[in-house]
Amino acid sequence: MASDIPAQPVSAQPSAVVPAGGQATTAHGASGAIAVLAGRSLQVNRGTSLNLDWVESVRVNTSAVERRAATLVTRRTIKKDWQIAWLLRSITCMDLTTLSGDDTDERVRRLCAKARQPLQNELIEKLGIAELHIRVGAVCVYHLFVDTARRALEGSGIPVAAVSTGFPAGLSPLPERIAEIRSSVKSGAQEIDVVITRAHVFSAQWQKLYDEIMAFKDACGPAHLKVILGTGDLLTLRNVAKASLVAMMAGADFVKTSTGKESVNATLPVGLVMTRAIRDYAEETGMAVGFKPAGGIRTARQSLEWLALMKEELGDSWLRAHLFRFGASGMLADIERQLEFHATGRYSAEHRHPLV
Repeated sequence: MASDIPAQPVSAQPSAVVPAGGQATTAHGASGAIAVLAGRSLQVNRGTSLNLDWVESVRVNTSAVERRAATLVTRRTIKKDWQIAWLLRSITCMDLTTLSGDDTDERVRRLCAKARQPLQNELIEKLGIAELHIRVGAVCVYHLFVDTARRALEGSGIPVAAVSTGFPAGLSPLPERIAEIRSSVKSGAQEIDVVITRAHVFSAQWQKLYDEIMAFKDACGPAHLKVILGTGDLLTLRNVAKASLVAMMAGADFVKTSTGKESVNATLPVGLVMTRAIRDYAEETGMAVGFKPAGGIRTARQSLEWLALMKEELGDSWLRAHLFRFGASGMLADIERQLEFHATGRYSAEHRHPLV
């Protein structure tokens, strides 16, 4: 039987602003903590030494994971004002992204304008949410456009994220990938989305994977490191769980499912495995790691499914932009249409909500 969640309304804005690579005092009141899990305050992830015994002990019951993921979307419904609150929260957790071969400075500037005000003034007035100052979690671009995005977002508090390390394949020489990270940070990127060498996972070369991510982390300096696993390429959920764990041990601030360019991208079973790896790591180390599903997330309904997954598996701390992001710019238009239907009783044409 479906039940309405959450027990309390979800406000649209994060309760704390966490600078890239930094710490904050959260609404829970724990100085230096960025999350609370099962009553325990968690710190920013500093990484640990590589524990191969822990990695090799990882087991995943694929059929159980798939059953759990399937029931998530049938047991839970979010309705009326609750749904609107969750959709607004989805926007605040979105990495608004353009990663096309025909990107231009002007397209990036338009994307940044959308990031500053993702909803039209008319809709904001109808919903009565002007005081919330809704904005997205970050703007994500190629390295070439980092400076353009930084200038366009100046004063907004919205961070610039850059895809790096030979995105999306991640197969350029390691020194070139490290140099690209440093260059993006120097240009003003506050978050770096890196791609791992998937071959290290296939061959179970966990030390090489750990060392690679450690090198990326070092090159990031003060910027947040978001590690893209390319889960659609990793073949098994067990590989996904092990790669997630190694990335966290190496100091990842976020683990991310996909580049969005694979044939299979973010799925709820993969999300369940990765969030439980985050939970296990937090329980063992006292450190919190964020999660970013990316690729194939296009509808408002999907955003609700992912938020429900985060709430059930990790709790309210992971319903904020400093620990959860969507790599799903395409779903913003559908969210806008759902919000307009709530406000007016009519669905607007999708072309009325262009991304750029």
